[in-house]
Order: sequence, then C-alpha cells, then structure tokens
Amino acid sequence: MPNLKGIRDRIKSVKNTKKMTEAMRLVAAARVRRAQEQVNATRPFADALGQVFYGLKNRLRFEEADLPLLKQREVKKVALLVVSGDRGLCGSYNTNAIKRAVQRANELTSDGVEYEFVLVGRKANQYFKRRNAPIAASYTDLDQIPSASQASEIADELLSLFLSESVDRVELIYTRFISLIASKPVTQTLLPMLPQGLEAQDDEIFRLTTRAGKFQVEREKVEKQETTDFPQDMIFEQDPVQILNALLPLYLNNQLLRALQESAASELAARMTAMTNASENASDLIGTLTLSYNKARQAAITQEIMEVVAGANALG
Repeated sequence: MPNLKGIRDRIKSVKNTKKMTEAMRLVAAARVRRAQEQVNATRPFADALGQVFYGLKNRLRFEEADLPLLKQREVKKVALLVVSGDRGLCGSYNTNAIKRAVQRANELTSDGVEYEFVLVGRKANQYFKRRNAPIAASYTDLDQIPSASQASEIADELLSLFLSESVDRVELIYTRFISLIASKPVTQTLLPMLPQGLEAQDDEIFRLTTRAGKFQVEREKVEKQETTDFPQDMIFEQDPVQILNALLPLYLNNQLLRALQESAASELAARMTAMTNASENASDLIGTLTLSYNKARQAAITQEIMEVVAGANALG
C-alpha cells in the first residue's frame, strides 16, 4: 500500500515548486515589457540617425568615401560576437545561440579563415572557455535589459579590433525575437559596414499584452519614415565625409544595442515559456498525486472497515 505521508509530502513539494515557477514567469513577463519600452525609447534616435545618413548619402557617394569603417579588406581573420545569457532556465535559448556560433566557426575554419570570439553572457563564456577556444574579450553580468553604455563598451572593443586590423570582419551572432514561443539565432555582419545597409528600413515592434488571462505578443509594422534631402544650399561646417566618419560609430552602437535588446527579449520570452510549461507540468503532477493519494486513503479506510467487520464476526 502506498505511503500516505510520502504522497502528501510530495504534493506539498510540487506545489512549492509551482509557486516558484509561476513567480519566475511573472517576473520574466514584467521584464519583457521593460525591454519593449526600451526598444521604443531608442527608436527616435535611430530614426534621426537614419535621416542624417540619407541626407549625407545623397550629398556624396559612400563607395568613394575613404572611411575606415567602410573599407573592405581581404578576410583573413573574423571576430565573432556571440550574445548569450547569464542564467539558465530559459529553454534552448543559450544552446541555440552557442550552436550557431560553433557552426559559424566551423564554416570559417573550413574556408581557411581564422576566428576569435567576443563573448557576451556567462553561458557562452563557460562553454567556450572549457574548450579552450580563442577569446579576445568577454562580458558578463550585463543588465537584464542592456543599456546604451554597455553596448558602447562592447562596440569600442569591436572598433579597436577592426581598426587595428587585428580582424578583417566582425560578425554578430544573436537571437532575434519573433514571438513568445519562437526565436531565431541569426548572423549579421557589423564591420565593415555596407553602404546600402545604412538607409532607413521598415521595422517592427512587439507589444506584450494579455488576453483571456494569458500573455501574447502583438507585432506592429512600423513604416519607414519619410526621408527628405538636405537643401542644396546647405553649407556644412565640416566636410560631409568627416561628419559621416563621426556618425558611423554611433550607428554601430545603435545596431548593437538593438541586437542586445532583442536577445534579452528572446531570453525572457524563452524563460516565460519554460516556466509556463513547468507550472502546467506541476499542475498535472499534483492532479496525478492527489488521485493516487485519494485512492490510497480510500483503500486504507476500506481495509480498516474490513478489519472491524472481521473482528465483529469473530466475536459474534
């Protein structure tokens, strides 16, 4: 016969676990909303920067501008910036990002190109350090929602590697936010910058909402803002090439900040999903254990009744 006390203790333990997973789910949901607000807060700067780039592009030919960040070199060594999380309990978020980085590193090796890693997040650091991979720099314990100052610090390291010609290209591997249940590790070239990638592009934002008591994400397309040429009689105090040279690092910072924010949103969404699944599994297990407990208790009561009846018959 099952031990009733053991079943009760297990039900209590599973209920405590469910409280923890539910609390973690709600915390992750609140932080996803913060990530959403921060993405929206950085949008005006990105839009204004796009306007300036558009105006400058029509005043000069980027391809003819002799700018270090636009200079294409023969690729002999690549820096791979890999963005992961500091914590676990977020499903396959970290695993997928690391797998994508390993796959890209293998592709470069097969092409005869050297590489080194710039790692963001404790999980990627732990993985590649254990395997003695070449690591140029590492960053851990970033804010749950990355800030502009942290993105600037990482961007400065990447610029240093590229401008010193320690590497000939910088590639970013991060997790693009798609929905609460889907994200996708992608690879993007950060340096050298491609002139055709500097103009304003269609974008989209996500909104975390609730419906029927459940979280869901609504995606909204943001139309490209109307771009206008600079007046033909506008006089630049500095040469447009110098202005462009000063703005390109700001553009890199903005691109990197957006990628870090998307990765953070993907991690939090993955944690929400994992904790939701854990809570649902805990509820199912509590139901199964409660049923087993009730059956065992009923069997114990029936056994006691039978013993009483048998004793009464023996006395009669």
